[in-house]
Amino acid sequence: MRILVTGATGLLGNNLVRILLEDGHQVTATIRTRSIPKSLESLDVDTAYCDLSKPESISSIMQPFDAIVHSAAKIQVGWTGLEASRKVNVEATRQLARAARLRNIRMVHVSTVDALSAGAWEQPATEKDREPAKIQCSYVVSKREAEEAFAQEVEAGLDGLIVQPGFMVGPWDWKPSSGQMLLSVAKYWTPLAPSGGCSVVDVRDVACGILSAIEHGQRGENYILAGKNMSYFELWRLMAKVSGGRAPVGKLPSWINSLAGAFGDLRNRIFNAEPTVNSAATQMGQIVHFYSSNKAEQALGYKVGNIEDALSDAWDWFQSYGYA
Repeated sequence: MRILVTGATGLLGNNLVRILLEDGHQVTATIRTRSIPKSLESLDVDTAYCDLSKPESISSIMQPFDAIVHSAAKIQVGWTGLEASRKVNVEATRQLARAARLRNIRMVHVSTVDALSAGAWEQPATEKDREPAKIQCSYVVSKREAEEAFAQEVEAGLDGLIVQPGFMVGPWDWKPSSGQMLLSVAKYWTPLAPSGGCSVVDVRDVACGILSAIEHGQRGENYILAGKNMSYFELWRLMAKVSGGRAPVGKLPSWINSLAGAFGDLRNRIFNAEPTVNSAATQMGQIVHFYSSNKAEQALGYKVGNIEDALSDAWDWFQSYGYA
């Protein structure tokens, strides 16, 4: 198949491109610069220049593709940048879905479990659990709105479906994105981990799930592509084991968590630059992001591998490429 992939330089997009090529597909990757990025240099892909912050330019890259996978997104867990997030996450999704609909191209929209309601320690959430919404930060709001915009195009006739990955780890994390957590645990000792949890998954499992969704997913459906539900305390201890870092000894009390978030918000008001640690991010760290992938397992043959192996591969990759 001829497949267009947005976000091909990111963790998921880059792994997806590699798996698609291994499976014999012809891939075109969107890029934001005129030169070929390092993450794509060694890959046999075509490229198409497209700035998703300017959604009106999307129609210029459309060719007779068999499928489109839209994995590009702006991730900002904070209170600022909502309009910028909407431009990339919502408007670009809307324009790409509309272009796919008009050209009868199948489209997989990569959303996130953060567009769903939170799960619970003993009750993981499913695709049907949308309310109550999570913390109304820029990322959550824009990704929920992106799903709504995509659904409108599906109602209008688009052959489209949505996948919702969990917390992805693995190699080829060029920026890095989620791998920053692993690097931080390896480099700095943080004795107390956030009190919440997440559904951790090998990014390559998610990429294989997307390939299956292209081939077997049902129009208009949502599929959670999550993994092993773990507390951040468990995850950080496993990250420390893999990387040789110092493991946390306990969970962060809510009052310290709130204080750290308030300090980040104060810094934003003073310097007009929101730090990574802000009250939206600290509140998200207290949430139990637990999910069930049963639907994808049954409908797509989705499989989840060993998380320690995924973290080990991520750590080996970071070491090989000079990040660690």
